[in-house]
Amino acid sequence: MKFSDIIGNERAIEQVRRMVDSGHIAHALLFHGEPGVPILALALATSQYIHCTNRTGGDSCGMCPSCLQHQSMNHADTFYSYPIVKKGEKPVSEDFDREWKEFIEDGVIAEDYDHWLALLGNTNAQPLIYASESDNIVRKMSLSAYTAQYKVLVMWQADKMNKECSNKLLKLIEEPSSDCIFLLTTSNVKNILPTIYSRTQRIELRKPSTEQIADYISRVKGIEMSEALALAAPADGNVLQALKNMDNSSETHVFHEQFVKLMRLAYMRDIPGLKGWSEIIAEYKREKSQRFLNYASRMVRENYIYNLQTPALNYETDEESKFSKNFARFINEENVERMLKLFSDAIRDIRGNGNAKIILFDVAIKITILIKK
Repeated sequence: MKFSDIIGNERAIEQVRRMVDSGHIAHALLFHGEPGVPILALALATSQYIHCTNRTGGDSCGMCPSCLQHQSMNHADTFYSYPIVKKGEKPVSEDFDREWKEFIEDGVIAEDYDHWLALLGNTNAQPLIYASESDNIVRKMSLSAYTAQYKVLVMWQADKMNKECSNKLLKLIEEPSSDCIFLLTTSNVKNILPTIYSRTQRIELRKPSTEQIADYISRVKGIEMSEALALAAPADGNVLQALKNMDNSSETHVFHEQFVKLMRLAYMRDIPGLKGWSEIIAEYKREKSQRFLNYASRMVRENYIYNLQTPALNYETDEESKFSKNFARFINEENVERMLKLFSDAIRDIRGNGNAKIILFDVAIKITILIKK
């Protein structure tokens, strides 16, 4: 993994690059950001950059023996730790080494936690990093570096360490050997033990832009940039979601079907149908229903823009564009702001633990009035 493989986050990359190049890299770095941001990817790229023997243009060369060993997950001075399901009396990450390599090979740019659960063979599991893992880490990091100046531990989802593991690792981070570097990652920084958090140098990753994600999808998946933009736009910086949007069974596809259903029922003033619709969306639970309302807001904006007849301004999938062709005329200056406020208020009310069925049915009824404007 090279820095050039990371989507966006030039600022975080430059921060790491300066530390390594100056020889003053912190002994413990904590990479963190929202879900769907390439956090683990940057940790892996950092590890490779630290060990690369021929850094070129501010990146690892990808060709030296160390880089090749990193790419095959076989570097002698790089260790990996990650949440697993319990296997035996002293579970350690190495028990799932084969699954871990497959997970990385399947596409580490987008960290699909559900895919990791599937590889573990239990999608209902709550994987952890156990106390026995910290004993294993202490043993490995106490050995002399074999081929490089530094031994590096890459820990994915450090927030999933159980309390005993966190306390044992804390001691190692407090009193590290001069040749030990810890690269911890998390998308839930609040669950990191405060004493560990305070002893790390934090590097925050930001959401990549729609254009950056689209460029990645276009290059990797070989699709037109216009289609890639349509897939990236509703993902709101979540690389994993953008990739999932390529699948017809994706959340975005389902949300589109429900948006179309809402607008058609509202146009027909089918009150019983709208009540049934609101109950379906309410079953999404709080977080997912908010994501749907955000999607609905985006579709309203896209349909308003569609009326400008400037295709370059629209970020829609083919499916969405086909619907907009006939629907866009119903979104205009008189109702666009009121619709957007309606969805925004609903998000606020659901976030405040309001009754989702009532809130969503109210939204549906008001749409019947606004769509006739």
